Amino acid sequence: MADLSLILSAQTPADLPAIERLEERAFGPGRFARSAYRLREGAEPVYALSFVARVGTLLVGANTMTAIRCGEAPALLLGPLTVDPAFRSGGIGEALVQKSLDAARAAGHGLVLLVGDLPYYERMGFQRVPPGKLDFIGPVDPERLLYCELAEGALAAANGRVRRVRAR
Repeated sequence: MADLSLILSAQTPADLPAIERLEERAFGPGRFARSAYRLREGAEPVYALSFVARVGTLLVGANTMTAIRCGEAPALLLGPLTVDPAFRSGGIGEALVQKSLDAARAAGHGLVLLVGDLPYYERMGFQRVPPGKLDFIGPVDPERLLYCELAEGALAAANGRVRRVRAR
């Protein structure tokens, strides 16, 4: 019988078509209008910090980290976090987020932002960004703009406009 255990591995460019299909199933075409998608537009994932989840050879989850700036401070944008609807509620999303946070911390990153639901992400160390602290691209519900400090005091250095890091 085949081993169907969950395997987390670093994303590669070869995973992108399967991730795109997964995001289409999970979020539909309206995802492109979301502010976080617009911020990531045209930016490459930080592959060493972005992970996929497989059961056997089937890609069932993905989490992407993208380099951003908050004013002059470097940061990472977590997301999209996508889990195949048939595999939700099994801890895959949390495992992917934790893997990305651990890798980012080990690589010396200090701050991670995301747009999401606090009740889900707070158990992984996320909190609401204080009102007026950051100016996120496009409309974002301030209750859903969250941060996780990987290094103490990293949020204090982040102020102003959140923007993508341009490819060189």
